[in-house]
Parts: sequence; C-alpha cells; structure tokens
Amino acid sequence: MEIDPAPQRRSAPVRTCIGCRERELAVDLLRIVAQDRDAGDGSRIVAIVPDSRRRLPGRGAWLHPLSSCLRAAERRRAFGRALRVSGNLDISALEHYLENRHEHS
Repeated sequence: MEIDPAPQRRSAPVRTCIGCRERELAVDLLRIVAQDRDAGDGSRIVAIVPDSRRRLPGRGAWLHPLSSCLRAAERRRAFGRALRVSGNLDISALEHYLENRHEHS
C-alpha cells in the first residue's frame, strides 16, 4: 500500500508593513512606490504613490491601508529607507488614497 504524499501547497507571499512592522499576506497590504516628479521650478520631488494594482515599476514597499500605519511609517521615516530614496518625500497621494478608500468601504 502506497502512502499518498502531502498535497503540494503554494504558499502565498508574506510581506512586512513598514508602519507597524507586522508580517502579513501581500494581498492584505498596499504596495507603494516612489516616483520622481517635477516641482515646476526645476527641482524634483519624490512622490510616494499607492500601487493598488501592483503593476508600477520600481522598488516597492508594503503598508497596511490604515492611517495608523501610515502615521507610524511617517514617524519612523520608513518610506525613504524602504524605497531607497532620499530628499523631501511627498505622501499626499497616499494620504488621499487612504482617505478615499475609507469613505468607500
């Protein structure tokens, strides 16, 4: 009699929230990326934008889609380290996304 081996399970990707530092399934987290933008006066601004479809190019970081995790990441200065960018970071697009997401849920 042959013993049936354990069924092959595909493990789902696990990521760490840069705000609260908790490990979670990637489907439960929001991917964020940094994008260079022109400030209009010749200088560059690095905008932190949500990547809800997980398709934008570049290095990504993961965040619970909660304002508490956003504030924790901002307080810990985690955006620059996680995305490997420096300078003034604009998180207004991310704040706007989280506010609108909360209104529609």
